[in-house]
Amino acid sequence: DGIDYCWTGFPRKVEVERIRQVHETHDIVLLTSLGVSPSGEIFNVNSEFLAASVAGAVSASKIVYFNVHGTLFQNKNTNKPVQNLRVSDAKNLLKHYNMKIHPKGFALVDLDGNSPQQQVLRTPGSMETLIKVGYSMVALEKGVKRAHILAPENGALVQELYTRDGCGTLISRDIYEGIRRADVNDVSGIYDLIDPLVRAGTLVPRPKSALEKEITGYYVYTRDGLIVATGQLKRFEGGFAEIGCLVVNKDYRKGGRGDAMLGYLERLSLQCGARKVFVLSTQTMDWFIERGFREVSVDSLPPSRQAMYNKKRKSKIYMKEIDGERDLDAAELWWSNQVSS
Repeated sequence: DGIDYCWTGFPRKVEVERIRQVHETHDIVLLTSLGVSPSGEIFNVNSEFLAASVAGAVSASKIVYFNVHGTLFQNKNTNKPVQNLRVSDAKNLLKHYNMKIHPKGFALVDLDGNSPQQQVLRTPGSMETLIKVGYSMVALEKGVKRAHILAPENGALVQELYTRDGCGTLISRDIYEGIRRADVNDVSGIYDLIDPLVRAGTLVPRPKSALEKEITGYYVYTRDGLIVATGQLKRFEGGFAEIGCLVVNKDYRKGGRGDAMLGYLERLSLQCGARKVFVLSTQTMDWFIERGFREVSVDSLPPSRQAMYNKKRKSKIYMKEIDGERDLDAAELWWSNQVSS
């Protein structure tokens, strides 16, 4: 591009097979930030960018960055710490502070001015944190599923990877892209999707008029304008929520879309203060059992839902209690790995 970067280089090739051969012997690969060009010249390579490039090349599930000042993002409305960011959130954060990662691995930061954003960047740790977020985005865009940013403290890595709450910031890919709240224009598509299951007796009949009346409680997963999955969420008193009408088009059932829809509805439930989610069905519930649900009695339902329970239909009830977002993150990683394998 006409710029002489002197002895600073960037990764052009990753010896993936050699790395995997070492991993197969249960050894650890240590990478240096010095790279050798085809002509034999030695260049310095940004270590964070190198890590992101290699992680993407070997299809790593996670990448971990250590940040001297740690990371602490806070929700300005609730003052609660934010430990989880989606790709879209991280992109907006970097855009807000005009932070970019050059295709060759350089962090580009604008400090020529005195705007509120630039003042934040000058505070201790802020710029370093945003740079780590930037390199995390590079890794995610290269195919890594999750990026963790931690403070280099004793036990931090173990706590982050092996406890539900963790201790750092987790950035994960937008696996829920394509899911949105339904509107009246989706009524016909939802009806066509669930109709075969209604006729088979698996689902309770839902005429279009009923769907239109309750449409704000439905969510759809679309692909190229086609509704390939749907689900309904109803909130009840006492921190309960019901997930119903969870249906995936038979041609798309092996792509993890049912798990994505379930995970999306569970996250919505948690955001609404409902930690206990339940489903009702007359059919086998093995799929839900594999995802942490367990059978309960009618007495376990909130009172208002007990009053609506159809005893003639004799639906089985399965319930799951969500501990927190990290609990959902762990489940999400499990099923996304199942899909990719």
